[in-house]
Amino acid sequence: MNPRLKTFFLFFFAFIFTAGLAIYQRMTGPTYPIRGKIVVNGETINYKLLRTSDDPGDQKLEIKIADTSIKGEFTFRRFRSHDSWTIVPMTREGENLVAFVPHQPPAGKVMYYISLNKTKLNIEPAILRYKGAVPNWIIIPHVFFIFLAMFIAVVTLLEAIFKRKNIYLYTWLTVIFFFISGIILGPLMQEYAFGVLWTGWPFGHDLTDNKTLASLIIWIIALIVLRKNRDNRVWPVIAFVIMLVVFLIPHSVLGSEIDYTQAPKTEVGK
Repeated sequence: MNPRLKTFFLFFFAFIFTAGLAIYQRMTGPTYPIRGKIVVNGETINYKLLRTSDDPGDQKLEIKIADTSIKGEFTFRRFRSHDSWTIVPMTREGENLVAFVPHQPPAGKVMYYISLNKTKLNIEPAILRYKGAVPNWIIIPHVFFIFLAMFIAVVTLLEAIFKRKNIYLYTWLTVIFFFISGIILGPLMQEYAFGVLWTGWPFGHDLTDNKTLASLIIWIIALIVLRKNRDNRVWPVIAFVIMLVVFLIPHSVLGSEIDYTQAPKTEVGK
């Protein structure tokens, strides 16, 4: 096969693989909305239960229901608290039934159910976490560089498998892009969202921070090995496999949260 064509297919496969991993990360994390549909009074109702919010006020939840005979209830309490469940009727705004999740400080979570004509949409409570607004000038480059790092990591793996010549170069690029996305931009995301730069090891157990740190360390080890022996193909493969394993852990698991068991239960919704 023509070397240029082979390179094209290598990069094309790396792009498809990275895109698939990005979709997986997006759809499996605890901040991804719960979507579904239910039939009530013969009407099929599609719903979306939000699980993250940077709204400066109460987060609005809306379900489009044309049938005005269908009534809704919103049941909630703060996550990790001694609060009792609070039940309030949903209000109607045109074709929508509406409820509001009480605003919390950044990292505060609220558990909630929505019922339509006494039928729960969700058997397990949805958990919405509040966070501060993160500006796009941080979000966009952070997302770009984290997936660029993953893309180049896949390219490095393929370079090692097919015994090509640019393994050392791509390993360097993987380390650089992981450092920019995870060590520079990642903490800035955390600072805006939750008021703290780093919540991973050794200061906390945030898996997003720890995943980034683990991936960076293993690629740095691979880089050190390759610097001494440019023909080594084992360590880039090891680094990629470990990176893949840690990134298969859903995004934002064990993220920042407030322990409301330390607060009086009379503070529900404050």
